[in-house]
Amino acid sequence: MTPDWLPDLGKALQRLVNRAVDAVVTGHGDDLDGLSALLTAPVRGVETALLGIPVVAFVAAVAAGAWLARREPGFALAMAVLPLLLAGLGLWTEAMQSLALIIVAVALVVVLGLPLGIAAARLPRLGRALAPVYDLMQTIPSFVYLIPVAMVLGLGRAPALLATLIYALPPFARLTELGLRGIDPGVVQAARALGLHPRQTLLLVELPLARPVILQGLNQAVMMALAMVVVASMIGAKGLGEVVLLGLQRADPGLGFVGGLAIVALAILLDRMAQAFFGERRPQA
Repeated sequence: MTPDWLPDLGKALQRLVNRAVDAVVTGHGDDLDGLSALLTAPVRGVETALLGIPVVAFVAAVAAGAWLARREPGFALAMAVLPLLLAGLGLWTEAMQSLALIIVAVALVVVLGLPLGIAAARLPRLGRALAPVYDLMQTIPSFVYLIPVAMVLGLGRAPALLATLIYALPPFARLTELGLRGIDPGVVQAARALGLHPRQTLLLVELPLARPVILQGLNQAVMMALAMVVVASMIGAKGLGEVVLLGLQRADPGLGFVGGLAIVALAILLDRMAQAFFGERRPQA
């Protein structure tokens, strides 16, 4: 209970947020519809492309990619079994819907996070200013911003994509900054002494040297995007999270277990493939 002498800041803040959201929705409804359609279009396009690939072709592509990344028959076979499990569980469409949202979200993370990381590494003041913003993006419970995002953009893929972007962007941007800051200044100075311009130094020297750390950030972004896609089923996002949500709503533990098993299979597939492609390559004998 709030003491009488202490103002009730919670209700005041609640009214302020509600008024702000109402003002945005009522004053910019048409623009928000256009933004929602713009965010939804690439997800629909990737989803259509993935669903157009036969299961056998998808499995073969995964096996081939795993073989090229590791050159280990056991690893390639294990990776090929995972999409077969998704198809065998009868959740292939839902898995491709979740995968499409992850692909688009991670692509946006790279497009936005890479410049932010580079700028923060170049400008220490910007890095210090962005640090608390990243902290808020990662520590605020996802449901806190799922509600206003869903009210502004409506239910479906658009708010799910935006919420996933908010959640997955900080680790990639931070590790990009960390990787660039960790480069030996002498190497950069040597590149400048050889006549390379700052942009050439960045592209030819700094980014390649920071590549392992940046790719670790990309791997983290992929897994965080998957986690958020599951939560985003609460605001109408299609995919595996919706299966688990239906199991909960219908008190159907079997359906929830099947959906959870499919999420685990997709998570293992994404994690192991990301590690294989983004991790350090093993030297070949």
